[in-house]
Amino acid sequence: MSNETIYALSSGAVPSGVAVVRLSGVKTRDALRLLIGDTPPPRRASLRTIRSRNGSVIDSGLALFFPSPDSFTGEDCAELQLHGSRAVIHALFEELEAIEGVRMAEEGEFSRRAFENGKLDLVEIEGLADLIAAETEMQRRLAVEHSQGKLSELYDSWAERLTRARALIEAELDFADEDDVPGSVSALVWDDIAQLHAEVENHLAHAQAGEIIRDGFKVVIAGAPNAGKSTLMNALAQREVAIVTNIAGTTRDVLHVDLDINGFLVKLYDTAGLRDTDEVVEREGVRRAERIISEANLVLYLEDMTQGRNGLSPITNTEVLRVGTKADISAATGPVAYDLTISAVTDVGLFALRAAIAERLERQVSSHSLAIPSRRRQRDSLTECLEAIGAALADPSAGLDIRAENLRIAGNALGRITGRVDVDNLLDIIFSEFCIGK
Repeated sequence: MSNETIYALSSGAVPSGVAVVRLSGVKTRDALRLLIGDTPPPRRASLRTIRSRNGSVIDSGLALFFPSPDSFTGEDCAELQLHGSRAVIHALFEELEAIEGVRMAEEGEFSRRAFENGKLDLVEIEGLADLIAAETEMQRRLAVEHSQGKLSELYDSWAERLTRARALIEAELDFADEDDVPGSVSALVWDDIAQLHAEVENHLAHAQAGEIIRDGFKVVIAGAPNAGKSTLMNALAQREVAIVTNIAGTTRDVLHVDLDINGFLVKLYDTAGLRDTDEVVEREGVRRAERIISEANLVLYLEDMTQGRNGLSPITNTEVLRVGTKADISAATGPVAYDLTISAVTDVGLFALRAAIAERLERQVSSHSLAIPSRRRQRDSLTECLEAIGAALADPSAGLDIRAENLRIAGNALGRITGRVDVDNLLDIIFSEFCIGK
């Protein structure tokens, strides 16, 4: 437990109606006695007058005290709920800073102490960070699932099965002559390990769905110059994001806007028109368009139906929805049919387009449970775990010590996800995602 006591504004920027200042550490009780004259009853909101060292009133508000270990951080904690004035907060912070051993918290330091004191594991903490940052309903639901420990419970149960398997193997290796040790662990261990391999493999197959929910479904609008890409971008965003002109090549860079479609985050990108060009800036725009297209989950490939260019989309590396534009002044002609025809001017087809995006999105995130991985580091550790279990199963003729070592590697990979083993190099990265005061 740290010898330093930390404090921070946890309720967001002032001015505001109410501000919440949080404290955690061994001098929390001392700070409360200096500020409000006593320590309030545990976990009960008490109206107190907050005073400076010379006895002048700073403000009146609610004080709450959470004694160790039954607090968010596992240390003595307190909250002061007072008026959200810049002057009030400044005066309170001056008093706190004057107390020896008390300092302003760093980013994520409250959550880091919760981890170090065993109150939360890394998956729960990452879920908490995602819950704070959540903008859509599905992001919120995914974050709640993680922050409440549902994913951690699954990984812990897998780790226990691996530990049991290793214990049985090592018992046979060390005590093969004892009567109460089975002569072969194959029936007890390897059937379950094979089942575990299938469970991890199925779980890992949902990693892309988790990442899409957390990071967003990438939809890229592509097509030739003047196909109506920027007009569609503005129509879907319902505001002017992109400049629209009748001059080919107006869009030179990748533009981005976030949409909420059926509770999912959709990241919509407008790109430069795809064509060969000698103009240096436009050529760079085309290069950037091709790069973001390669990263897309879905491409809306637009064609201006007034130009009669009903050719096939040149994009083959991801799912493509072929969209004919300017339906208000033209109709689809030619040998190739479109998936949809729209007019961004009259809104014809836009509802159907949003529905088509939603249908393709939900097809990729059709998991029944949200206890699924959502971060690259989780996916990487699960992949390592799966490979190690596979190695243990691959050669039944290999020595039991070698197969047990592969199970140990698999268990360590799971442990790194929750923070049970070997995560010191990850902590600074993870907790830097938090704001000060959390």
